[in-house]
Amino acid sequence: MHKSEKMEETKKSTGKYWIYFFIWFAIIVTMLYLPQFRQFFWLALPGTATYFAKAMDII
Repeated sequence: MHKSEKMEETKKSTGKYWIYFFIWFAIIVTMLYLPQFRQFFWLALPGTATYFAKAMDII
């Protein structure tokens, strides 16, 4: 089998992305819990969604 015929994938480390995701998730849960920040919880959605996708190696 030639080298060009083999598809080799390198495994990326996603540990730091999981940490970032859980930080953003804690922020969004806190914002939903506190009434004065509840209306602004959507500001934490992009960070939560982005780092979840990176941790799952989707993007």
